[in-house]
Amino acid sequence: MTSRVFAEAGNLGLEKFPRKDSELIQYGTAGFRAKSDILDYVIFRMGLLAVLRSKAKKATIGLMITASHNPEPDNGVKLVDPHGEMLEHTWESLATRLANATDSELEYVLADIMKTEGIDLSKPASVFVGRDTRASSPRLSDAALNGIKALKGEAKDYGVVTTPMLHFFVTCQNTGGRYGTPTEEGYFSKLSTTFKKLQGQQTTPGNYTPNILFDGANGVGAIKMKQLKKCLDNSIIIEIFNEGSGELNHKCGADYVKVQQCAPDGVPMLVNARCVTVDGDADRLLYFYTDESNVFHLLDGDRIATLVAGYLMDLVKESKLKINLGLVQTAYANGSSTDYIANTLKVPVACVPTGVKHLHHKALEFDIGVYFEANGHGTVIFSQTTSSLIKTAVADTSGSAVTRLADLIDVINETVGDALSDMLLVEVVLRARDAERKCDKPPGLQDAIDSLVARFKNGRAFVRPSGTEDIVRVYAEADTQANTDLLAALVAQSVHKMAGGIGEPPAIPH
Repeated sequence: MTSRVFAEAGNLGLEKFPRKDSELIQYGTAGFRAKSDILDYVIFRMGLLAVLRSKAKKATIGLMITASHNPEPDNGVKLVDPHGEMLEHTWESLATRLANATDSELEYVLADIMKTEGIDLSKPASVFVGRDTRASSPRLSDAALNGIKALKGEAKDYGVVTTPMLHFFVTCQNTGGRYGTPTEEGYFSKLSTTFKKLQGQQTTPGNYTPNILFDGANGVGAIKMKQLKKCLDNSIIIEIFNEGSGELNHKCGADYVKVQQCAPDGVPMLVNARCVTVDGDADRLLYFYTDESNVFHLLDGDRIATLVAGYLMDLVKESKLKINLGLVQTAYANGSSTDYIANTLKVPVACVPTGVKHLHHKALEFDIGVYFEANGHGTVIFSQTTSSLIKTAVADTSGSAVTRLADLIDVINETVGDALSDMLLVEVVLRARDAERKCDKPPGLQDAIDSLVARFKNGRAFVRPSGTEDIVRVYAEADTQANTDLLAALVAQSVHKMAGGIGEPPAIPH
């Protein structure tokens, strides 16, 4: 049967896609990456492999043409497994073997894979295909589609999409629509509808301003942000730069900003303006800004992880649900951030070897698993049991913490790091955190705090009720430790006075 199928396929397209290069090419966490002019035969063969993987898993598989943050002349390909995860490790070696086989060996290697994996060629196969904006991507996508067709697979070509979008589509398809609708409209609608709901729940934004300068790396992230922006209405104001007129990832994009520790070309450096940068396929997100002294500040994946994990832990505590939340990092994570997360936020931290696959796998062991690499790639994963627990609790209570947890599930792309989804998540947390810094009651307290803060250099302070204890927490900053202590004590004294003088007033340090 194998020989007959290969014969019908016209010798597997070897005449159109012969092997061009004799050097070994290795499938890794990022799939295959190389100069685009040698990849036609490799990506054609990955079309073949995607069909076999689909038949083996009896599910839809994804095939993405991208080289992410690499320079424009490069390109690559990665396969997406049924639940949006990266290709299973054992199949990485099969991909490497297939890509490096000589043309004369190709039929034998395919037959051997089918035999060892117990693949029935009569079974159907479905492959979703996407590509980034590189000039070589349409040609290489065509090579993949030819490979899928050669083994009688059914292909759905999504054209230009972000890598996280393709992961989303595959997951939606294989969960029967429970995760969402496998279309661009379904993706944008899910994220934007929930984001607007979450922002609308926060009626007192404090000092939060919904303005962002967005660096699209001259890639697909800029294109899709334009579409998402329309769906977000006025819930957030986004100015898009590096929209595609320049060279992909050249002096812009998340990898450039992270490595060079500077702002990207093409983005105006307004003082304290909140800026976002993504990479070439929009699966990484970093924040940055420039202060009054023109000093550049980068808020990398470690900072994002700390912000998100701390907020989620507060919601979990306030919800009173029995949920095991944990944060996963690699050895490259900032040591002080790890200490703060574990000892101050009281969020369990797990350390794994470098690589997104290790982070994602470990995060699955928690009820809610948070992971971010320092480069900005990361997400939050809710176990199916935990998602059901939260949604059931929403029906039984009107508690805001439970409701926000339920809504946050739908603004997060759990399948993989997603720059657009992660940006919306960060904005939700920033607005919520900032709103906590303004007191609505008792009347006059916020004015008293503002008056005290004005007396101290670099002063900042806010108070908020604990979600888990019958206490009020005071946060204070100033130019020295002594002034910080004094400001905190004065704010606490104001809280005590306006709360009716219950208990002993705090002592003011000398």
